[in-house]
Amino acid sequence: MNTRIFLIGFMGSGKSTLGSKLARHLGYQYTDMDKLIEETAEMSIPAIFSEHGEEVFRKWEFDIMTELCLHEKLVISTGGGAPCHSQMMDLMNAHGTTIYIQLSPETLKDRLIRSKTERPLIKGKPEPELLEFIKTLLEKREPFYKQATHTADGINLRSEDLVELLLDS
Repeated sequence: MNTRIFLIGFMGSGKSTLGSKLARHLGYQYTDMDKLIEETAEMSIPAIFSEHGEEVFRKWEFDIMTELCLHEKLVISTGGGAPCHSQMMDLMNAHGTTIYIQLSPETLKDRLIRSKTERPLIKGKPEPELLEFIKTLLEKREPFYKQATHTADGINLRSEDLVELLLDS
């Protein structure tokens, strides 16, 4: 089994929740890339975008990912857009095992509506507009997500299921 496991997928797919549980099961360390970027920058991701722009954010994201690829026994939950920029999928696939946590746009919408996490990309969007936004963005991102080593159905997905997936490969 690979010593670096990257969880990718749309916001609300469960990457952070599953990532920390998977790391515990494997005896690995766990890192949430978005939290690590915020800690490193000492500001929130919305503030980074506002003050520095997406280009700077993506560079920091790539630099942090490159650094993480030097560590062993690590489960990493990426930001939803990370796999779609700066050849990040190539970098992750070259340095570990990638798992795409796949969910339908409708399920993602329901999860995001119930989520307590503030998500700047969807803030203030009414439900019908939110669903269209998710469908459009997911359509753009899915060609990157589908380059993952594995795709896991996110409905009722448990960390034990991911352990089994990793052991079977």
